[in-house]
Amino acid sequence: MAENTNRSIFALDGITGMLIATALLLSILAGLTVWGISAQQNNADKFYIIKDANSLKMIDKNNAAHRVIVN
Repeated sequence: MAENTNRSIFALDGITGMLIATALLLSILAGLTVWGISAQQNNADKFYIIKDANSLKMIDKNNAAHRVIVN
């Protein structure tokens, strides 16, 4: 029987690969979190009012025309 003597704990399919994958996933998570928080902060200052709220329909593509952004 041929023995596998070419084993290494630091091969990419071992601990090193696991650490690289973990670091990659955590960096993606951090990047998406920062991106989401900045998107919320950018839109938090944009207040809007609804003009003629009584003419809004429950399902209508033209409802966005009743929104006026106030800065």
